[in-house]
Amino acid sequence: MNMTFRWYGRGNDTVQLDQVKQIPGVKGIVWALHHKPVGEAWGKNEIKSEVDYIKSFGFHAEVVESVNVHEAIKLGNQDRESYIENYKQTIRNLGEFGVKVICYNFMPIFDWTRSDLFRELPDGSTALFYEKEIVENRDPKELIQTFSSYSDMTLPGWEPEKIGRIKELFDAYKDMTEEDLWENLRYFLEEILPVAEEAGIKMAIHPDDPPWSIFGLPRIMTGRESLNKLLSISNSPSNGITFCTGSLGSSRSNDMVALSAEFAHKSPFAHIRNVKIFDNGDFIETSHLTSDGSIDIKGVVKELSAINYDGYVRPDHGRHIWGEKCRPGYGLYDRALGIMHLLGLWDAFQTMKKENH
Repeated sequence: MNMTFRWYGRGNDTVQLDQVKQIPGVKGIVWALHHKPVGEAWGKNEIKSEVDYIKSFGFHAEVVESVNVHEAIKLGNQDRESYIENYKQTIRNLGEFGVKVICYNFMPIFDWTRSDLFRELPDGSTALFYEKEIVENRDPKELIQTFSSYSDMTLPGWEPEKIGRIKELFDAYKDMTEEDLWENLRYFLEEILPVAEEAGIKMAIHPDDPPWSIFGLPRIMTGRESLNKLLSISNSPSNGITFCTGSLGSSRSNDMVALSAEFAHKSPFAHIRNVKIFDNGDFIETSHLTSDGSIDIKGVVKELSAINYDGYVRPDHGRHIWGEKCRPGYGLYDRALGIMHLLGLWDAFQTMKKENH
């Protein structure tokens, strides 16, 4: 298990790398050029600057999250070719600086979706919350305004420039089916996977969050069937999954222990976090502790230990605790606690394996 920590960059994060350095067991920083407009190629000089800075703290910079996919590619329209070429060049440039995994997603218009960024939990901490009725009955423009204006820091997937284009984007997707979106994903992968192989990079698609349709938009990365369908598009070693327990696990139909046993070997990158699902379909993010949520985090780590998983892992969204003022879901304290819990489980299962042999 190669433990990492997601960081949003200099001047764009409340967390500093000298703080992350004090968390035992963290080997690498998961990063991106968050200031770059979606669809624009990442230049070598700006990549080198970020990688050198990360390495100066003793971390590797082998995982990028995310190189976002332009809407033209998802829509499959006439503009997609130029954006695919930019994506290919970004892959080549990242490969030159030692990047091994690129996380991406194929969610139309919106990235992860919540109704409340700071819902209070019984212990007084706050966390990201999804209230089904609000999302199903809320104007998406209102939601994106809420997300994009919460602070001066970027919130990937909820860029302010989308506000003015929201009607245009919805109109573009109004007749798109899930099969149409699958076809556009297939086209994209067939174009970029050979380039990724040459660059020594694994592409790891992130599941939809939550894993069901919102605002009438198609969503296709939702569970076991879709993960298998993704892998059937290409047997390229660069075609992989970002195994996110919180995204897939927010649907009760997804057994995360069973899915980890089935798909861990095709997941070069894993996000491990917990959510508590309520009877009406609402869910809230919790600590990483199994007993605090609805996902068997202990069972997931046990499955990873069973195959001596050597991919990259990071704690995913954390609560906001001890009065920390931070990017929603991405503070320092609770993610540090999550790392120690995950590494503790890993150490325990690895030790048990050795003793049993």
